[in-house]
Parts: sequence; C-alpha cells; structure tokens
Amino acid sequence: MQLSIFTVDAFTHQPFCGNPAAVCLLEDELEEGWHQKIATEMNLSETAFIRKLHPADDFTKSSCFGLRWFTPTNEVPLCGHATLASAAVLFHKKKNMNSVLTFITLSGKLNARQAGDRIILDLPLYLAYPQDFQEVEEFVKVAVGDMNVQDVRYSPDTKKFLVRLSDVYERSDLEKLKVKTQELLRAERTGKVKGLIVTLKGKVGGKLERYDFYSRYFAPWNGISEDPVTGSAHAVLSSYWSQQLEKKEMCAFQCSSRGGELKILLRDDGRVDIGGQAVFVLEGSLTI
Repeated sequence: MQLSIFTVDAFTHQPFCGNPAAVCLLEDELEEGWHQKIATEMNLSETAFIRKLHPADDFTKSSCFGLRWFTPTNEVPLCGHATLASAAVLFHKKKNMNSVLTFITLSGKLNARQAGDRIILDLPLYLAYPQDFQEVEEFVKVAVGDMNVQDVRYSPDTKKFLVRLSDVYERSDLEKLKVKTQELLRAERTGKVKGLIVTLKGKVGGKLERYDFYSRYFAPWNGISEDPVTGSAHAVLSSYWSQQLEKKEMCAFQCSSRGGELKILLRDDGRVDIGGQAVFVLEGSLTI
C-alpha cells in the first residue's frame, strides 16, 4: 500500500523552525496497528492521520474528515500543531475548496480556517487550578531547579502541570533552563501528569518585546523530551494568561531551540482560536 505523506513545520514561516509533524492521507481504512508503527518510524513528536468518513468523500471537495494523532509511543487526545499541519496539507496541497474544515477527533469536533497567511484552529479551552506548593515542591524542584516560582497549576482535563516562573526572569533565562526529563518521570509518581509547561510573563512594548508570554513544554510521559511548539499546551496557557493579564487577544512564543509563534483569541463560547503559519519541507509516498 502507498500512502501520501508530508512533513510540515507548524507555527513558523520558515523551514526547520516551529514544530514538525508528519501528515498521512488515508484513501482507505488503515489496519489499526499500522498507525503506531508509522508514527514510530517517522519519529516526530506527532504523526497525523486524515481519513475519509465516507467512501465517496474527496480530499479536495469534502469539508469534514476524521483525524488522529500519534507520538512515537502512543495515541494522544489532542495535538494542535499536527492539526494545523493537517489543515495546511488539505488547503495548500489538495487545494480544498472549503473555507472551513472540520476534523472529528478524540477531543470532539475541531475546525480550521484560513486567515491570510495563517491557519486558525478552533480548540477547546482548558482551566488549570492552583496547587498546594508543599505537595508538589519535589516535582517543581526537579523541573526548574532553584529558580523562583510564582505559581503552580494543574489542568485535570489535559493532565498538564503548569509552572510559572517569577516575573524577575527574562526570556533568555527560560531558554537556558535545562530540564532533566528522565528525572521528571521518577519524581512524578501519581500518574496524573502527562506534560510539563514552564511559562513566563512576556513584555509587550518595544519592537523586540511583542509577546504576552513565553513557554516551553516537556512530555517524556509520551516519549517526547521537549516538544518544540505545542498547540494543546496553549489551550491551557491561553486560559491561564488571559486571567492573569485580563486580555482575550494575545501573542505567544514557545522558546524551544526551534521556536514558534502563536496568535491567540479567546472566544465568548468558551473556546480559543489559535493561529499560526506552516511550511512544507517534505512530500512523498510511504510504502507499507
């Protein structure tokens, strides 16, 4: 069997930045076990599989598709950057004629639309709740060492743990942070955490200070030491920073070594629009 496959760098306007995702177009049903095998072979943070919901569907004409995401080790319920990459494949490679695409996923229906040079994702918004610092102190210390921490939160819906660094730090301090991801696995013994967000308030004003907040994201529980740019983490970060900054429209930067920019708009219906650009770096056929 031959599958069309693409590698797309998401949340960036230049190749080899942002977050790479593999996107497979499934003309026919794929035997269940192959999804994970292909994702493991691709060895990217996510491999997305777009499938037709009905035999007569068409990647150019239809507006609704099934979508699943796999890391190298397991399937995940939500992945923002691979959803953006999937929409980019349909809009730009398959020349899909619809203004809005709908994906049926483990997180419900997700919409994607084009807006200028960006693709806007309609994602669920997740709350993160304050934690007793004494109860999580060991885990936080493993995560950020002796850095001063201003807030710690947990999002039960996403199993993401959020650590906010003190406002005295700069973006460069977050970029230099070295997180020992294997020690995170040993320190978190509850089984409740599947991802660590470390975030910092930004400075908006000057030409080089245009981001409301910065973040990095670590997910060794899913076989990913550090994820370059994470849409699902921003479904949590958007809620948190909107409350802290009293803003509904924000610009964020995930400062991994690859880096990526996200435009955020909280909507009145309790969801969030997260927008970004995408660049194609590879196109071919996968033989199984």
